[in-house]
Amino acid sequence: MTFDTDSLILAALITLAALLYSAVGHGGASGYLAAMSLFGLAPAIMKPTALVLNIAVASIALYKFYRSGAFSWRLFWPIALLSVPCAYLGGTISLPGHWYKPLVGLVLLYAAGRSFYCAKKYPVYHVQTVAYPILMLVGAALGLLSGLTGVGGGIFLSPLLLFFRWAEIRVISGISAAFILVNSIAGLLGVLSKTSLDVLPKALPLWALIAVLGGYIGAEYGSKRLASPTLQKLLALVLLIAGIKMIITR
Repeated sequence: MTFDTDSLILAALITLAALLYSAVGHGGASGYLAAMSLFGLAPAIMKPTALVLNIAVASIALYKFYRSGAFSWRLFWPIALLSVPCAYLGGTISLPGHWYKPLVGLVLLYAAGRSFYCAKKYPVYHVQTVAYPILMLVGAALGLLSGLTGVGGGIFLSPLLLFFRWAEIRVISGISAAFILVNSIAGLLGVLSKTSLDVLPKALPLWALIAVLGGYIGAEYGSKRLASPTLQKLLALVLLIAGIKMIITR
């Protein structure tokens, strides 16, 4: 894709996704996939592009949340231990379009529901302990899904940590940012082991630059306060539309 009107509109959507997702410690891959699906980009382009943008934004989110003390090495390392090789493995697998699109569509619908749920008031709870083997199994499963689809896995990890109350909400954001970063790097390496950099769109440098800008603003805001409920609901609507489009168009 060249720097035409469609590319600029897509760039604006990517910026918005980066801003909204980084506010909760995410890289924004499901948002980027949603935006690219609306413009009909091929799965071979969508997957590595989303991973590149994820790496850029998740790096900023991790830096911001880590500096604010919202992180836990005790929870992160067992989750990441098996997720990284599994994400690499998933990245080496190129699903046919008639499989990839429905799978990503379901991921986007899940992300829409998750975003709408997060627009509600966050609960107050006591943190529960969890065994390392459980965290390792969770990491392996989410890492594989991350590599297959081009998402970082944070949209699945965050609700799990929240549902089982394994960490405080801001700490969950920091862990998710780190999880997304390492999985996105591993997934991208897996993709590039089977293809070349030529698959990446020419507009990617522009998209990465503005994603970093949006990610910085979102992470700066989110590392100190919670994301806006209204923005979360708008994001859910975009993800919903894109998810339906991915499922019904083959």
